[in-house]
Amino acid sequence: MTQHNIATPAVSAPREHRLGDPVVLTLSVGFILLFVALSLYDVDMVAGAIGAGFAWTARTLGSYFQLLLLLTFFIGLGVAVSPAASAKIGNRATPEISTFKWLSIIMCTLLAGGGVFFAAGEPVYHFVVTPPAFSTEAGTAEAVAGALAQSFMHWGFLAWAVLGSLTAVVLAHAHYDKGQPLQPRTLLYPVLGERVMGGTFGGVVDALCVIAVVAGTVGPIGFLATQVSFGLHELFGVSEGYGTQLVILVALAAVYVTSAVTGIHRGIQLLSRFNVFLALAIAAVIFLFGPTLFLTNAYTQGIGEYLTSFFAMATMTAETAPDWWMQWWTVFFFAWFIGYGPLMAIFVARISRGRTIRQMILAVAVMAPIATTVWFTLLGGSGIHYQLTGAIDLTEALNNFQFDVATLTVAQALPGGTLMALAILVLTTIFVATTGDSMSYAIAVVGSGHDRPSTLVRAFWGIAMALMAGILLYMGAGQISVLQQFIVLTAIPVSLVLLPSLWTGPQAALAMARSQGLSTRRNLEQKHD
Repeated sequence: MTQHNIATPAVSAPREHRLGDPVVLTLSVGFILLFVALSLYDVDMVAGAIGAGFAWTARTLGSYFQLLLLLTFFIGLGVAVSPAASAKIGNRATPEISTFKWLSIIMCTLLAGGGVFFAAGEPVYHFVVTPPAFSTEAGTAEAVAGALAQSFMHWGFLAWAVLGSLTAVVLAHAHYDKGQPLQPRTLLYPVLGERVMGGTFGGVVDALCVIAVVAGTVGPIGFLATQVSFGLHELFGVSEGYGTQLVILVALAAVYVTSAVTGIHRGIQLLSRFNVFLALAIAAVIFLFGPTLFLTNAYTQGIGEYLTSFFAMATMTAETAPDWWMQWWTVFFFAWFIGYGPLMAIFVARISRGRTIRQMILAVAVMAPIATTVWFTLLGGSGIHYQLTGAIDLTEALNNFQFDVATLTVAQALPGGTLMALAILVLTTIFVATTGDSMSYAIAVVGSGHDRPSTLVRAFWGIAMALMAGILLYMGAGQISVLQQFIVLTAIPVSLVLLPSLWTGPQAALAMARSQGLSTRRNLEQKHD
């Protein structure tokens, strides 16, 4: 049976909400102003309070976060292999965006939040400080597989699945089939009904999710300014003071605000596509002219260790690992991804119109993680090789969590030296820009409830996040770290927004299949047989 393009027009918000839900806007902007004001008043008080909450959350709720990610991934895979996964997002017969552009946007948007920042340094860190799940001697050849496997755990299947698999299915069904708004509150509709869709409560739900994304995005924006500033200083002798960081922030904001304002079909996809081409070129140079055999063997061993030790790493708790390690690694990353979850799901649902549920889930939860493991192996695996052979020594820098130093040091050791280091700085900058533009767009969508938000609102959120990063950098890079710790606190309420999708995701997929006649056709075929 031929499917016809029966796409419905995007749901349009009432004019009074074109500039955003007043509750969402007030609470979100209020959080930015309060955080900055309190930081200006007493930096140590803010750092101490958030640090205490961060430690408590990681210790008390770490296992809950881990289980949420595990269940999301495996239930998502179950949906992907079910007959219902043939249903198409948005009832379109053909995809709205070409496959390469679609995959480029997904990779750049989801990986950029920090994956590029950590890709060089994290594997080397786990190489010089053996993760709790392994017993190999740090700094030896035997430690290579475990170091890569631990990095794969943090940035692999579980991380990506929570960003846009089950939740994206729920939102796609609710928005394109039922006309409900593209807002986090819609994820709670199957449980709480109409009371969550209007009024203050729904606004609070949306605002909490926006705040989580603001905290999660301002961090990479601020860290990028310090990383590029450090890189320009080391490569060209440019001053790495606040003035340079501010210039970098302004340039970065100009790029991603322009991209967000021009929209998905222009700025966002063009920036993503350019960055994918640049990443592929860098990857090819590293693989062909770098330690090729070492990287091939390391990837094979790392993937093998990742799969065989998957559950040991995914279920590691504070009882079997040091508190500080869980707080700053597994729980921190998992909470970060949870915080991004609802808005990333909105973005994935928006760009996946015309794709099947199967394509969307497999692209986000399987293909993208595999591409991420390759990228981490090329950069981080090269770093491990140079650390192992004595060409570089990052032990002290990484023990002090100086990942900007690690990235530049590894980049300079790669084929091409200074030129490669400059290319990686450009790549990192554009990766962060693709997070900035997609999240500015997604936050604007949340405020309006539809997929064509005001360009002014997109620009406002992009500028607001850059301003917040600039103010916090003025107080010192440490305050950016405090804001990132706050992500773990926001993961508590956001996780409750994601939780219902564990059972509403499969239900939404089945409902979409039935509405498109897929389940009926299968039943007829079974009767005929």
